Amino acid sequence: MFVLRNVGKLIFGSTAQESLIELPQGQLYLVRPLSPKGYSELIFKDSAIRIRRTNQDFQYQLVVQRVFEEGEAELLADEEGEDAEIDALVGERDEKTFLLDEALRFRIEIREGGEETVLAWKDLSGDNGDLYEFVCDSVVPNAEAKRFLQTAQECQYERKYRKPHTTASDEDLEQFDFPEEQPIPPASPLHSPTLARSIDSIDDMFAKRTANSSAQRGSAAEQQPEAVVEEVEAPQQAPEPKAAPKPLEIYAAVSGELHLYDPQAGHFSQVEDSVIAAVSEVGNWQYWLQINADDRSILGTPVVADLNPVFDFEHLSFIFNHWSADGTGRSWLLRFKDQPTLEKFQEGVMQALWEKLNETKWKKIQEKEREYVLDAFNDLTMEDAPPVEEEEEEEEEEEEERDREDERAQYDEDEEYDDDEEQQERNDGDVNSQLAVGYKHDRSFVVRGSKIGVFTHTPDNHLKFSTNISKVMTPGGKLMNPKKVMLHKEDRDLIMQNNVDPNKLYRMDIEYGKVVDEWNVHDDMSVTTFAPENKFAQMTGEQTFLGISHNALFRVDPRQAGNKIVDSETKQYVSKNDFSSIATTEKGYIAVASNKGDIRLFDRLGIRAKTQLPALGDPIIGMDVSADGRWILGTTKNYILLIDAMQHDGKNEGKLGFEKAFASDSKPRPRRLALSPEHVAQFYHETGLPVSFTPAKFNTGEGASETSIITASGPYIIEWNLKRVTRGTKTPYMIKRYEEKVMADDFKFGSDKNVIVALPNEVNMVAKKSLKEPTRESIIGDVRLLGGTRKSGRIGTGKSGQYKLGRDDIVDSPY
Repeated sequence: MFVLRNVGKLIFGSTAQESLIELPQGQLYLVRPLSPKGYSELIFKDSAIRIRRTNQDFQYQLVVQRVFEEGEAELLADEEGEDAEIDALVGERDEKTFLLDEALRFRIEIREGGEETVLAWKDLSGDNGDLYEFVCDSVVPNAEAKRFLQTAQECQYERKYRKPHTTASDEDLEQFDFPEEQPIPPASPLHSPTLARSIDSIDDMFAKRTANSSAQRGSAAEQQPEAVVEEVEAPQQAPEPKAAPKPLEIYAAVSGELHLYDPQAGHFSQVEDSVIAAVSEVGNWQYWLQINADDRSILGTPVVADLNPVFDFEHLSFIFNHWSADGTGRSWLLRFKDQPTLEKFQEGVMQALWEKLNETKWKKIQEKEREYVLDAFNDLTMEDAPPVEEEEEEEEEEEEERDREDERAQYDEDEEYDDDEEQQERNDGDVNSQLAVGYKHDRSFVVRGSKIGVFTHTPDNHLKFSTNISKVMTPGGKLMNPKKVMLHKEDRDLIMQNNVDPNKLYRMDIEYGKVVDEWNVHDDMSVTTFAPENKFAQMTGEQTFLGISHNALFRVDPRQAGNKIVDSETKQYVSKNDFSSIATTEKGYIAVASNKGDIRLFDRLGIRAKTQLPALGDPIIGMDVSADGRWILGTTKNYILLIDAMQHDGKNEGKLGFEKAFASDSKPRPRRLALSPEHVAQFYHETGLPVSFTPAKFNTGEGASETSIITASGPYIIEWNLKRVTRGTKTPYMIKRYEEKVMADDFKFGSDKNVIVALPNEVNMVAKKSLKEPTRESIIGDVRLLGGTRKSGRIGTGKSGQYKLGRDDIVDSPY
């Protein structure tokens, strides 16, 4: 007699996660026909396979679970200790789960006169050709296996179309038959006598696949680099192109190959082997990209920032994203014959983008500024990055390995709480909007409408709800919704601005939970945003701080009578510079950015900038600077600029751009941190949201070095490793998906290991080690956690918060 080991209840406690269908007996193999790792690996000798609901609508899991002989499970538990069940679940030793999606190419084959039934699906994280195969025992009826396939197809239909399978016709379900896939290879290991079916049949099968691919490519097609372009047997169809407007001037027209990214298969496929790609001006600062083949229109799109353009000189490629009229996001690749062709096309695209954003002709700016803009969009490694010693690399790898070994899932019993009270909190119409992380004391503050929640950081890196300031009111008694907030004076005060009067700032005494001062900054000068006098001023009793308006930089001194702006330390510009964000270094150097995209560097207030970095054209929505002033971060909607402010040659070698101006011919080369277009397309495929970054921040702490950059887009937290960025690693970022949009995020002060995240109705502290490489699986997310299984504690009652620990040691607080 066989039994299932009872570990599923630790996570899958919800009745929504019932099994739809199950095949009770069989063996699970991982088959690698093309891999040097070995042809076949037996994963579970005795196992059951089922399809299980998740707590997320229209999402299902394919689950294979090991079964045990009677008494075997208890014996194993005795040998391994009381935590064995949890360890087994975390290590996926006794259970394998897969999101049931058409990318698995799930199919069934009944062999040898109906005596053997095999279920197979792709190993999406494995090598090309790798398959999982579940070989049913002979006691499993073929009719039951066919019913299992039909259920799987119905689940795939629901996931793809987000509606019940009862709306599907037989033709709708036939798309999940996958007749184009090759025959399922034998699952038996090489030493098995059943291999009489022969390796020759496997060789024949893959020879046939190669021949088919070659025929589709045609004799004129050039073989593509494996890392970038891979042919598939059934490439996606391009959308109907928009009608191209009449060009006034053509900036570039070059020939190349056109490829389309398939988010299901996870690679590019060739659409046309010869196209003409043209960039042109069409009037009123509007520009157009048109791609034609044989006088036939393939694709037409306005040239806008949401193209998310990447120029890859290693593979002579231009990759971009496009949203068609029906809202579908696609990622395209143009490949050119040589570098001069790519450079010509690059200049045409960048000229169009820059002119649209700046409404100024490209030729009117200096050549050095044009080079600066072009360099920012090249896929280049960082210049002047210090060489990385082998020992340093080994230490980093060892640290990452320790993090992986230390990661354990923790589960607590559900805490009881008042459902009505929680529902009332969630139905107040407000959502979390801003986050301020304490420097002096381990506390975080989250703004939700006219309320502010206070959370303490525990020594074991959790969040604990402390108190709720339920109504933020001006000293005059008017209810206010804080628009911007900043901790001040050893985290005892919270400086804030409301969304009504941009000329005023307010001071809340955090100990009293009350706004005690209303400051008129200037009668004729509105405050765009504000920042500490230096990076760690919040650790001290410093009273003054900095502010910017659309065309001025100034100091605010609350001790002054009347207006609080310090006239002697104000730099006001006649032109409308449209300043948008500000950041300071430990020495008090100042970086100011604008909605035009330029960045100014000052060593003090009241003077002209020492350095002005040219505008790329995209508005900069957030700034941060490393404590020593070496690195500058500027966040735009679609990418993040990382700039090295150190001068590496000339008379000012060793000086920062804050201290001495860069020579006109040696402006720093910016590094553009962006998601790869493939990941942008997959993000959109999963969420329906384009990329829109929150202001990026370094980890920070007194005496600590900056090692990481954190930001978010939609439901994803994204972390860049600074070492990997400066080495030029191709994809130097990690991600974590949440069920809801991330509203605000920041590192815990003094650490790069923990990130505090504000979701619309939750506040979490998450270990950075729980972030994963951006793969198709991590972009989809863990449906076991996205389904809403985690419960949250109440707030706003003055009582101690009750929380349930999540899988990554997250504390949830509806707020």
